[in-house]
Amino acid sequence: MRPVRRVLLVVGGLYHDFDFVRLELLAQLARHEHLRVDLRHDYSDLAALERCDALITYTSALLPDAAQTAALADWVGRGGRWFALHGTNSAIQIRPDGKVLTPEMEPLLFDLLGSQFLAHPVPGRYRIRPVEAHPLTEGIEAFFLEDEHYLQRHAEGNLVLLASEFQGETTLFQTRDWPKGQHQSFYLRPRGKGGVLYLTPGHARGRYDMQPLAETYPFVERGAWILPVFHRLIRRGIAWLDRDLPETMP
Repeated sequence: MRPVRRVLLVVGGLYHDFDFVRLELLAQLARHEHLRVDLRHDYSDLAALERCDALITYTSALLPDAAQTAALADWVGRGGRWFALHGTNSAIQIRPDGKVLTPEMEPLLFDLLGSQFLAHPVPGRYRIRPVEAHPLTEGIEAFFLEDEHYLQRHAEGNLVLLASEFQGETTLFQTRDWPKGQHQSFYLRPRGKGGVLYLTPGHARGRYDMQPLAETYPFVERGAWILPVFHRLIRRGIAWLDRDLPETMP
């Protein structure tokens, strides 16, 4: 029998299909009988964090406040492992004219997460490729996906496992012009006795997820969630949280 590990799953925020994502992540976690999940919509329950061995987040425009950030940094430093997905690093404000602002996140949170979302082009096809040999990406080759191509600023010290390249404009965002450069799609960030594993693809939106900006959205977006390789990365992220040995990586 494996020892029980408690996982805190935080899913919530704006402009995404959080019901869909929540079910997808819970289905993956349910494959492991010894993983017991506490589910929250934001970072406010710090007592739940203290009870848990691991944290998974899928949020958008929902950042922890200063006190919650300090608690997260302390928890990771003491050995907690945080698997952060998609918009966890996003702070956005949409002006009445549709322009998207990305105010700078608190330095402690940027240092903890290792990146901040700044923009994405219109969701479309792009390529992610391996950068660093690691058990988390063993056997995974370059692949194409249709998703929000996350363009970010990155902190020093990330172990980049998968990355993409972009050059062009993102006309709706505060940061508009992008010279050719690499953007980290999957990386590890050791912090103290613990660390953060970040995976940026995984956009999901349904027809009613842009409220109150729009009553309905014209189509359903599932991004990388339709790809077996993406689910493989999710499973490996959960194995990393569970401290599985490399040879047991799914």
